[in-house]
Amino acid sequence: MIFRWFVRVLCALVVLVVLAIGAIYAWPLGLDRGAAHPAGFAEARARVADAVSRDEADPAVTARCRTRALVHPGRTAKAVLMLHGYTDCPAQFDELARLYYDQGYNVLVPRAPRHGVTDPKAHAGLHADELLAYASDSLDLVSALGDEAGIVGISGGAVLATWLAENRPVARLLSLSPFYQPAASQAPSWQVKPLIVLYGGRLLPDHFNSHGFSYAALSQYLRIARDFSDSPRTGSLKSVGLVTTPGDTFVDLSRAATVTSSLASANGLRSNSFTIPGAWGIGHDTVDPAGLGTHAAELEKTYFDLYEGRAA
Repeated sequence: MIFRWFVRVLCALVVLVVLAIGAIYAWPLGLDRGAAHPAGFAEARARVADAVSRDEADPAVTARCRTRALVHPGRTAKAVLMLHGYTDCPAQFDELARLYYDQGYNVLVPRAPRHGVTDPKAHAGLHADELLAYASDSLDLVSALGDEAGIVGISGGAVLATWLAENRPVARLLSLSPFYQPAASQAPSWQVKPLIVLYGGRLLPDHFNSHGFSYAALSQYLRIARDFSDSPRTGSLKSVGLVTTPGDTFVDLSRAATVTSSLASANGLRSNSFTIPGAWGIGHDTVDPAGLGTHAAELEKTYFDLYEGRAA
């Protein structure tokens, strides 16, 4: 009798586990597409100046991480939005932003929500909709600063940049070390959906890894990456570029190539990609000059060429 009861309980537990696993993989991850809110040049410039001023006045925002804006006196032919990486901040793009500005671009490098502040764990409270609102609002401003609007994004910022390129009128996309999916050494592909549902949905208590990364926050970027279109035809893209490095142990390099090449192909474009030589010893951060060493100027020019649609 006891044995039969044990078997029944065990079978019930197995059924519950199977149902739970099925529910996790079937859990919907769709996001609100939102809408553009066009602005004129004068309004956009005022809103950009206000964002910079608010960061300067906020004691919780560190000095090096304030929103950056390099804006010419008038609307330019081209404007670019630069989206920094997870747990990083606008300072990451200082040199590249100056290069674009010197080439006649109006440039906006906004600080992401819960980033660049004195609380080192503030980013744990991130939510996907919050990130998309920040990215979309920033693109509204950049679209008013230039006749042609494009985006450069790195890591988590590249996820937001790609999502915008699929869902909003964007002329150019440059994706640097995109965190579309973690490298298998970080999380096997079969673990990604459960990670998004359980940690991203706050069904499990948050966990911080050895790098200080919040599983709940990382899951927000992965949720957005899972929302990419299977047929990303936009009608506005003129160029798609990708930069990776074999020294990057954080992202799935194959997935990075697949996403950008699919986006380019769907829009009748060639995906211009560049792999940084492994001998250069550059890791995941492929934009901050501090990590690029003597190759900084060369790489920045390469990035600009890729963004403009010229092969590296």
